[in-house]
Amino acid sequence: MVTVAAPVRNRQRHPPEVFGTLGTARARRYARPVNARQRFGRDAEEAAARYLTGSGWTLLGRNVRIGRGELDLIARRGAVLAFVEVKARRTADYGAPEDAVDGRKRHKVARLAELWLAVRPWALRGVADVRFDIIAVDAASRPPVVRHLPGAFTLDG
Repeated sequence: MVTVAAPVRNRQRHPPEVFGTLGTARARRYARPVNARQRFGRDAEEAAARYLTGSGWTLLGRNVRIGRGELDLIARRGAVLAFVEVKARRTADYGAPEDAVDGRKRHKVARLAELWLAVRPWALRGVADVRFDIIAVDAASRPPVVRHLPGAFTLDG
């Protein structure tokens, strides 16, 4: 009796590029926003990514999931590695977008950055400065204004 092996299929629910890399068209298809709020957030992150790449930064990661958290953008330019938190507001009713990055959020981003670096020590090669930036997207004005706040906070908060 001759047995024929069935073809091996990829049993992952989502391709690995969805979680932790810049992704491909296939990855973006899996990560489609489902409502207007998510779409607005994705559009703000896309505007922030365009701003950074236009300013000479190289994106190392977008929407990087680590445990129960997520790093919005990880970027590098020369000897600077930046973990970037993106915040956006449609109106000025609740203050500026960067005001939403409170102490608890800063601590969480710093902790997630430590975890990301712990498993990727190679990312620190040639890096002289690791910092935490905020990119604020103010959609209350037309066209939306993108503000980059380099070194907005430190590891200590």
